[in-house]
Amino acid sequence: MVDSARDERAEPTAVGPPRQRTSRMARIKAERGRRRRRFTGRIVLGVLVVIVVAAVFVGSKMWHTVFGAGDDYSGDGKSDIVIQIQAGDSTTIVGETLLNQGVIKTVRAFINAAHGNAAINSIQPGFYRMRTEIPAASAVERLTDPGNRVGKLVIPEGRQLDDTTDMKTNKVNPGILTLISRASCVELDGNKHCISVQDLRAAAGNTPPNVLSVPAWAVQPVTELGTDHRRLEGLIAPGTFNVDPSAAPQDILANLISAGAATYMQSGLVDTAAAMKLSPYDILVVASLVQQESNSQDFAKVAQVIYNRLNAHHTLEFDSTVNYPLDRREVATSDADRAQKTPWNTYVSPGLPATAICSPGIDALRAAEHPEPGDWLYFVTIDAQGTTLFTKDYKQHLANIELAKHNGVLDSTPR
Repeated sequence: MVDSARDERAEPTAVGPPRQRTSRMARIKAERGRRRRRFTGRIVLGVLVVIVVAAVFVGSKMWHTVFGAGDDYSGDGKSDIVIQIQAGDSTTIVGETLLNQGVIKTVRAFINAAHGNAAINSIQPGFYRMRTEIPAASAVERLTDPGNRVGKLVIPEGRQLDDTTDMKTNKVNPGILTLISRASCVELDGNKHCISVQDLRAAAGNTPPNVLSVPAWAVQPVTELGTDHRRLEGLIAPGTFNVDPSAAPQDILANLISAGAATYMQSGLVDTAAAMKLSPYDILVVASLVQQESNSQDFAKVAQVIYNRLNAHHTLEFDSTVNYPLDRREVATSDADRAQKTPWNTYVSPGLPATAICSPGIDALRAAEHPEPGDWLYFVTIDAQGTTLFTKDYKQHLANIELAKHNGVLDSTPR
């Protein structure tokens, strides 16, 4: 009876969804998937480890090369080279330049050597003679030694392309081409290298105007003079420049002419010329005459005299234009000199000379752009102090000339 009751008791009922049986094949596939994922993960991890190790190696190598403390050359170096310092270069950038040129071994060594050296912060942009593989301290010493700067070119106001001789003192004033040649000189490993005046003159006469960076407003008059190197007269402005000793002659000239054009543009030359109904080149030529014919206090008056004579169709009759192709400077000229027909002689040819006769300074250029109003046609300097008298009346001008002769300024009739 008891057994019968036990046999009839109900089995417990399961709670939740019914269980599903997983086949053997499905379990095998799942295990294979897990294995593939584990294998792929290992590959990715391995690649990442390689990348990180490589990055650490490269970064460490770069750090020690550029900033590594203690890494420095010793000795006197291997060979001389020329490096360039740009405007605004920091000590670090200078160090990187030296590193890239093989001068120093690390930037950090250079920075350490330069620390506390006030002169290193005063280095001017330009070119410097250095030596490869030298100690950082030696690099600092060389950079701060003015004797190692090369390529510095200073062009005074009123200088012309060719050398000129002062006929009173026989002193030779070096022309712009000579100054460029001197600035290009550099001694490397005991051998002196210079660009010759002859090569510069040939480049000035034979190189196409566009290659020489001649501004558009000067191309025509430059072209009209053919291969005469004087066609570039006046296009190189006065000032201080840096010349790359390793550059070709035509490249040096092009850089200087480009800088001159920028200087002239800053003065408003093109706009002023349009307002005056003249070409920018004509104003530049007038400025060169002003520069050679007068002192700065009289620049604007002399400019007005030039314009008045041109408007009156009066020959300019300037001794400076006679002397220009003769490469000489003197107060007065002879009758024979004034009779020579050249593209510049304003005694025999009306109008302006074929080119500028020198490189005018900014004050002379401004005077040519803004002449002082007046009706003067004549002027003459009457004493050693530079006093100049201006007049419209020719008889008065003759009287002023006699005064100049009396004071020993003139010994023959000018203009």
